Formats: sequence, C-alpha cells, structure tokens
Amino acid sequence: MSRRMPRYLLRRAGESLITLFLVSIVVFAGVRALPGDTATALAGEEATPEAIAGIRRAYGLDDNIVVQYLRYVRHALTGDLGTSSRTGLPVLDSVLDALPVTLELSALALLLAVLVGVSAGVVAAVRRGRPEEWLVNALALLGLSIPAFWLGIVLILTFAIAVPVFSASGFVPFGVDPVENLRHMVLPAIVLGSGLAAVVMRQTRAAMLGSLSADYIRTARAKGLTRRQVIGSHALRNSLVTVVTVLGLQLGHLISGAVVTEQIFVLPGFGKLTIDAVFSRDYAMVQGVVLFTSAAYILVNLLVDLAYSLIDPRIRLGGAR
Repeated sequence: MSRRMPRYLLRRAGESLITLFLVSIVVFAGVRALPGDTATALAGEEATPEAIAGIRRAYGLDDNIVVQYLRYVRHALTGDLGTSSRTGLPVLDSVLDALPVTLELSALALLLAVLVGVSAGVVAAVRRGRPEEWLVNALALLGLSIPAFWLGIVLILTFAIAVPVFSASGFVPFGVDPVENLRHMVLPAIVLGSGLAAVVMRQTRAAMLGSLSADYIRTARAKGLTRRQVIGSHALRNSLVTVVTVLGLQLGHLISGAVVTEQIFVLPGFGKLTIDAVFSRDYAMVQGVVLFTSAAYILVNLLVDLAYSLIDPRIRLGGAR
C-alpha cells in the first residue's frame, strides 16, 4: 500500500465531514421551508391556540432557525437525532430498524445488476453485430424504459397471484426464515435492479469494445492466449474501472428507487419511513434518514475510489507514483 494512502484517507474523511455538514444545513432549512405550519399539523386542525403554542414550546419551534440548527447539531454529535413527532420513538432507533430492510434490498438489486449487466455487456461486445447483441440491447432498452411501479405490478400479478411463487408484500427477517425472506425480497430486487442492470450493461459493452480494440489485446492474442484469457483476464479487467465508477454513481438511483419499490411491496424500509415522515412533517425523522443516506453515498464513493487501485494496479490514489 502506498505511503500516501493514509493521507488520502484523512483528506477524504475531511471532505466527507464537510459534505455531511452542508447536507445537514440544506435539509434542515429545506424541510422548514415546506408550506404549512408544523405545530398546527402536529396538533390537528381543530386544536386550540394554547395547544399549538404548547407544541411550539415543546419542540423549540419558537426559537430562531439558527438556534434550532445548532441545537440539532449538538445533539446529533452525541448520537441523539431527536424524537419522532409522529411515533414518539427515538429517530435513531427507527432508522436502525428500517436500515436492514433497505440494505438487503439494495444489496440484492446491486448483485442482480452486476451479474446480469456485466455478463450481458460482455456478450454484446464479443458478439458485436450479431443477434446476441441485438437481443441484449433490446432487453437493456426495456430495462431503462419500463417504469418501476408498472413492472412491480406486473410481477406481483404474475409471480405472486397467478403463479404464487413469491410474496407480494411484507418482510420476514433473514435470520428468522431465510427462505421466506427471499420469497419476499426477490421481486422487489428485480424491480429495483432492472434499470441499474441496463445501465451497467451499456457501460460494460462500451468499455469492452474499447478494450478489445486496444493494442495490448492484439499483443495478448499474438502471444497465443486463449479467447477466454484474453476476454476475462485482460479486456474485462480493464473495463471494470468504468463499471465500478457507474455503480458508485448509481447508488443515488438505488436509494431513490428503493422509496418507490418499498411502497409497491409494502416493505418497512427507508422508503416507507421517508414517505410517512414527509407527509406528517416529521422534521427529525426526515433529517435522520437523509443524513444516513448521505453518509452511505459518501462511504460507497470512497470504497469505489479504493477499488480502482485493486482493479488496475497502475492507478494510484492520493497522487502517489
């Protein structure tokens, strides 16, 4: 490992903290810019002025927004993200309860996208101009064009009702029953991962076409390497840098897509938590969810940067040579 790697990690950690700080400011101000009065929403339309004033005092809504933000940051640094105004439970506990569901859904969707997208992209590049490429391109176009909610409904009608192989809704923890867990998670993972698989396929195909026409591929063939060695050990490995970059950038798609997918399949993950918090103007919950998702996005992009040097040893991080 390069001597400059620790310095690079410290610099990226500092950038990550600054990014989280800016995100917290934007979210804190943004949720308070929503139309309507929070105290009235919490108390109800028929609440008395005294009840509304009591809610304002209880949640500190009478204070200046800067004072409210500094109070929030002070508590967040100690692990206290506040209390949900909708459920009365600590925000951190609710987030940690929903986190495993969204993590599993995103991991399965990512696994599906990598397996299908990379394999199809390699086939499309190797069989360029042949029926296999046309079929793969057509499937990729479908994956990019079909709305998630429509695909989810079709899969439910087909594989949960007409042919009841999978479950249409709900969630069973993997530790309780692995088989039932997969029966509930396969269809949501297909819905969430189909669009990402199409993007990965297109990027893999483009990167593979560039690699297959490079000089080092002709050299490898001239040395007598087999077709599988040329494609797998040389062309595909050099193409993976592009694929890993796309996967890191597409994390936002997974997070936003999970909101829709979890609503379709009634999964108790971040999607349901976010929707319920927004409609009930639960400031603390919205802020907690956004901070966690932002931290996840930053962490994944850091891991993507570190993966570059593992995929291609010529790449050095932190300006090392």
